[in-house]
Amino acid sequence: MFLFAADMFTHFPFVIILTLSDAGFEFDICHTSVLKRAIRTLWLVLDGIDQMWVPVHRTWRLNERHYGGLTGLNKAETAAKHGEAQVKIWRRSFDIPPPQMGPDHDYYAIISKDRRYADLTEEQLPSCESLKDTIARALPYWNDVIAPQIKQGKRVLIAAHGNSLRGIVKHLEGMTDEAIMELNLPTGIPILYELDKDLKPVKPMQFLGDEETVRKAMEAVAAQGKAKK
Repeated sequence: MFLFAADMFTHFPFVIILTLSDAGFEFDICHTSVLKRAIRTLWLVLDGIDQMWVPVHRTWRLNERHYGGLTGLNKAETAAKHGEAQVKIWRRSFDIPPPQMGPDHDYYAIISKDRRYADLTEEQLPSCESLKDTIARALPYWNDVIAPQIKQGKRVLIAAHGNSLRGIVKHLEGMTDEAIMELNLPTGIPILYELDKDLKPVKPMQFLGDEETVRKAMEAVAAQGKAKK
C-alpha cells in the first residue's frame, strides 16, 4: 500500500514519479479526497506511471482537516495574525479545534452549498475540526472500504492529505495521541507500507525517494505555521 500526501500542483517532485515508474509498482485501485490538490496529485502519479486507467474512488472522508474560521488564510498569515504559539496549539493539539466557521465567514456559503457535500447531514459537515475529529472522520472509510480491499489482495494507492493520512498511520502503527502530533508526513513523497494478513506493518514505513529530497520535504512541513519574517 502507498500513501501520498497531496502537494501543490506546481511543486510536485517529478523525480518521485520516475522512481515509482522505474521500480515497476502497479496498483489495482486508488482512493483520494474530493479536494483538487489531492485529485491532481493522483492524476500526476497515475499519468507518470502510465496507469491512469486504474479505478479511482473519491470521498470527503479523506479530505484535509477543516480549519474553520482560519480557512482562507495561509499558515504564515495565520501565525502573523494570531501568533505562532496559538497556531501551534491549533495545528499540533490532538483535540483542540480552531475557531468555528460561522455564517458570516467569506467561505461559509461556498462550502455549505458545495455540490460535493450535498448528501452530508449537518452533523457530518463540520464547521471546524481538531486532528481527533479528522481521524474520526477518516477511519470509517479505512475500516469499511480500504481495509477489505487490501485483504482481498488489492494493491492500493491513497492520495490524500497530511492530517487524514496521519489518522491512517496512527491506526496502523498504534501510535499515541502525543506521538501522532509530532509526525510530519512530507508532501509529495510516497510512503510504502507492507502489511500482514491482519493489516499490521511488517516493517517501518518507507519513504520512497532519495534522503535529501525526503529530508527537505519533512522540514518544509515542520516549518509550516511560522510567521514570515
